[in-house]
Amino acid sequence: MTLSVALTHRFAGLALDVAFQAPVGLTVLFGRSGAGKTTVVNAVAGLLRPDAGRIQSGDRVLLDTAAGICLPPHRRRVGYVFQDARLFPHLTVRQNLLYGHWFAGGAGAADLGQIVEMLGIGSLLARRPAALSGGEKSRVALGRALLSNPGLLLLDEPLAALDDARKAEILPYLERLRDEVHLPILYVSHSMAEVARLATTVVMLDKGRVVATGPAAQILSDPATAPGLGLREAGAVLVARVAEHAQDGLTRLETGAGPLWLPHVAQPLGTALRLRILAQDVMLATQPPQAISALNILPARVADIRFGDGPGAMVSLQAGSERLLARITRRSAQTLGLAPGVPVFAVLKAVSVAQENIAPHAGTPG
Repeated sequence: MTLSVALTHRFAGLALDVAFQAPVGLTVLFGRSGAGKTTVVNAVAGLLRPDAGRIQSGDRVLLDTAAGICLPPHRRRVGYVFQDARLFPHLTVRQNLLYGHWFAGGAGAADLGQIVEMLGIGSLLARRPAALSGGEKSRVALGRALLSNPGLLLLDEPLAALDDARKAEILPYLERLRDEVHLPILYVSHSMAEVARLATTVVMLDKGRVVATGPAAQILSDPATAPGLGLREAGAVLVARVAEHAQDGLTRLETGAGPLWLPHVAQPLGTALRLRILAQDVMLATQPPQAISALNILPARVADIRFGDGPGAMVSLQAGSERLLARITRRSAQTLGLAPGVPVFAVLKAVSVAQENIAPHAGTPG
């Protein structure tokens, strides 16, 4: 099932004109505040009727202004999770969840136990929202949305109101949602850390226009998109497999770019992971480095170089079957004679990859 969106809408300060497709998995709408992300999601939900457009979820047309079709929100089979959980304060967690089941006309009732287990909320069923943490409220809101028997899910910055500890608590559940629900999930965010960890597809918006769209690994490793993503946050996402836990506390990961040694990764051997490597943590050399403390030295070739307005340069590297990004200075690029096709060595410190940049991956590394 694929969600297809094409719409135009004008209002004060923004002329929205977007078209994209969101396949099964988690598609992140990414962009600065005011880019039009929430407007798009509200149009999909039926909370906003655009000036013109067509929205189709699988074989169901939700909106076609040319044909006079505009299904009301309650007929769109959309599960919507807002920044604030919007739980009913007078109902228990169980009753909030069953409201989703009631809203769906009884559909999906058999899934209650599965959803409670998937979201880890079994111990919360008798509580009321006032007794829940922010992360717990978010999980219950997700459960209620799932029990409404949706054809697609909309998540509008569901982590924005949470502190770092609560974000870390709920991220694994969002990953399970992405990997197990098998629905298109449209996820609004302006956090690169969330994009890198969760996204299977990225749609970048700027001033109401789509400036880039495609698989997450492709978009995040493209130097042309780095300014829009944020230079300090730019980096590539690799698929890895846990291959060895060494006695000295290091873990060896096998990737399409080559082996990588990182501080202990608390995952069983064979586990597939998503690994985010920031461009600013990658150094380049044109000769094999000698007598160096860095454990990770990957042979690569320069695929592309983008020079900014300032002294910086973003270098895209083809390392085996993977793409990496390196953020260096213009002077360094010129001194090294970098150009597309030039062989280099990408140098990465083992301690450069923070634990929050390592997450489960549903597929099998290639």
